[in-house]
Amino acid sequence: MDGDLNQALGAVAPRLRALRHQRGTTLTDLSIETGISVSTLSRLESGARRPTLELLLPLARAHGVTLDELVGAPPTGDPRIHLRPVTRHGMTVLPLTRRVGGIQAFKLIIPISRREPDPKTHDGYDWLYVLNGRLRLLLGEHDLVLAPGEAAEFDTRVPHWFGVAEDQPVEILSLFGQQGERAHLRARPKTPPASE
Repeated sequence: MDGDLNQALGAVAPRLRALRHQRGTTLTDLSIETGISVSTLSRLESGARRPTLELLLPLARAHGVTLDELVGAPPTGDPRIHLRPVTRHGMTVLPLTRRVGGIQAFKLIIPISRREPDPKTHDGYDWLYVLNGRLRLLLGEHDLVLAPGEAAEFDTRVPHWFGVAEDQPVEILSLFGQQGERAHLRARPKTPPASE
């Protein structure tokens, strides 16, 4: 039993680090948001500090995940993903995946108030698909408008910003990989063998 507990608690450190990187948040930002000191957060992420309930609860809240998700509790057998919306950068974000790390899926609802471009860069690779509304995407020197059914993919190290193109909210799906993973690969057909 103690071995299982130690293993579960040991897995918290990489999850905490992955969640923070996924959000693009610094230790200082997370410290301000949770009230936990930067040194304690750093020690938790490195595994040098054993996590406690009073540390994990504000971290789960800040990252928009359940405590079960944070500590990697065994699944209950229910395959449904219970959407828990969070607000980030003025948008409503609904995580569609539970796992930490790798490619993450989100549904984003962008309000009509998100109109002022503020291009940013960060590590990663993003794929966006417009469900409803018209999305304005600034990507480097490009100023694009995407309609429902259109998609864009890009390296997030290129200055980018997206928001509404008209006076209506926009709903999009986003697949994001923190370490520059591409959301999908274009498969090439196999070359048939040369006939003899």
